[in-house]
Amino acid sequence: MNIKTVAKLASIALTGAMGLSTAASAEGNLRLYNWGDYINPTVIEKFSEEFGVEVTLDTYSTNEELLARLQAGATGYDLVWPSVHMHDVMQKIGLLQKTDVNKMPGFENIDPGSIRSKEDPNAEYCLPYAWGAVGIFYNKEMIPELTSWQQFFDYAAANPGKVTMLDDLRETLGVGLIMTGSSVNSTNPDEIAAAEEYILKQKPNIGAFRYDVIPLVTAGDVAASHYYVGAVLNVNQNPDLLGFVIPEEGATMYQEDICMLESAPNRDNALKFLEFLMRPDISAMNTERLTNGSVNTAAIKLLPPELKDNPSVNPPADVRAKLEIFDDLGKDLRLYTRAWDHVKTN
Repeated sequence: MNIKTVAKLASIALTGAMGLSTAASAEGNLRLYNWGDYINPTVIEKFSEEFGVEVTLDTYSTNEELLARLQAGATGYDLVWPSVHMHDVMQKIGLLQKTDVNKMPGFENIDPGSIRSKEDPNAEYCLPYAWGAVGIFYNKEMIPELTSWQQFFDYAAANPGKVTMLDDLRETLGVGLIMTGSSVNSTNPDEIAAAEEYILKQKPNIGAFRYDVIPLVTAGDVAASHYYVGAVLNVNQNPDLLGFVIPEEGATMYQEDICMLESAPNRDNALKFLEFLMRPDISAMNTERLTNGSVNTAAIKLLPPELKDNPSVNPPADVRAKLEIFDDLGKDLRLYTRAWDHVKTN
């Protein structure tokens, strides 16, 4: 999602993120609820200075956490960053409001191919934000060259505990589905069971299911980690030591959209922020920090070569053809939940 860590960039004054009411909001505020470390702090600062708006940010680590906290009564947020399939879920159950972002200045810069939501096919509600592959981040001193999931699991078998996978049912079972020849959006119980079995066979060699792996791989405590393309930021800073690869068998990809909550207390400022993010210079500044794929075609031209020409950030067509994005599975998600419970508890 993109460096989806759970570290907070800023703290919003909430009691467990539940007690903030819309009545407490004043003019000149904007409250964001985003993945950890998934926006350039300088972008927030520039918006705050330009519009005289006090911006506060709270973070979550999974789509499921985002949805659960909102459904449990968390209020006061204006904008959220769900992945596309969660955008669809949230729109279906009435958590989002229409913004007509598709009519704003700057929307002409948004790649039409990034409008992926089935519930919002014309981008009347949410703004496409960023996309990227989920591959393998690795330490070159421990694994000089890594090209595939098979190599990743072979290394783990020979070096138990030296690889990690994401603590995410869709992402990790998705690897199992890829390795057993199925779609990451399969609703076939037999295919999901095969993916579960595949991951269970690897589990004794997997050091942990976790997100916070950047320092572990950098230090050599872990040789390789299932991780987001946002790790390219670290690779570019230390290319002799670190690498990131989209495995040759294929991989999942993510895309987040920015959506306004139905209960948003600061609608006008939220709309200003959406328009602000579509400026090419602002979008490019954000992408440089996130090191993932941009949905803003005008911004891509402004990126430095190490991002614009990076095959992990902007992969060639044959690689992109092997990337799958998650769909909203509805009730069939229960198949994945049961399989993931088995993986985690066995």
